[in-house]
Amino acid sequence: MSKVIAIANQKGGVGKTTTAINLSACMAETGKRVLIIDLDPQGNTTSGLGIDKTTVENTVYELMLDECSIREAIKKIDIDGVKNLSIIPANVNLAGAEIELLGINDKEFILKNAVDYIADDFDYIFIDCPPSLNVLTVNAMTTADSVLVPIQCEYYALEGISQLLHTIDLVHNRLNSKLKINGVVFTMYDGRTNLSNDVVASVKENLNTKIYKTIIPRNVRLAEAPSHGLPINIYDPKSAGAESYRNLAKEIIENN
Repeated sequence: MSKVIAIANQKGGVGKTTTAINLSACMAETGKRVLIIDLDPQGNTTSGLGIDKTTVENTVYELMLDECSIREAIKKIDIDGVKNLSIIPANVNLAGAEIELLGINDKEFILKNAVDYIADDFDYIFIDCPPSLNVLTVNAMTTADSVLVPIQCEYYALEGISQLLHTIDLVHNRLNSKLKINGVVFTMYDGRTNLSNDVVASVKENLNTKIYKTIIPRNVRLAEAPSHGLPINIYDPKSAGAESYRNLAKEIIENN
């Protein structure tokens, strides 16, 4: 049975999609069978793994509206050097899903019911959530065993985190009793600034949850990789960004 981890933070620009792409690829590099579900209408995880989101046929949108099966929606990543990695892609159509799902019973469990069919095919399933707390994020949380929270090392890092933790708590109490916080990972860290160090200290002081030792640095190669449709471990395998995501993958394997 696979471990299902939602990657969530309703604050945009915190490195959530970067983490989804590169953590998944580095996890697959260890030999684990990995599926990533792009649940963000921006579809950046999809394009960041070399898939043209404007032409892809079956996406998570079709899956959630029962227009295709989950096996029809899963696409194997076709990048030289990448093995064991598949994706359920997303595109802008997903933005309309919330309205279209309004009248559907148990709409919070659509993704979970689909994922249950293929859970044994993968060791890890990562869900890249949209930067909001809507029905898509709730679907991710009813499907997941745990939530990984990327936090950017910047001044407003803790803003909105309490709301996210409250949502996780609500879903745990009402919809998914196994849901827990997987941990917090710091992203875009710049060791040259006092601010990054202050943010790390503040979060450790204020959040009573697991904080991963691996910290993802602010790294030019990490920023460049998505425009080439490649994960960092393929785009620049020796970069600081690649090394950090490999370390995070190891930590998560050890802790799960």
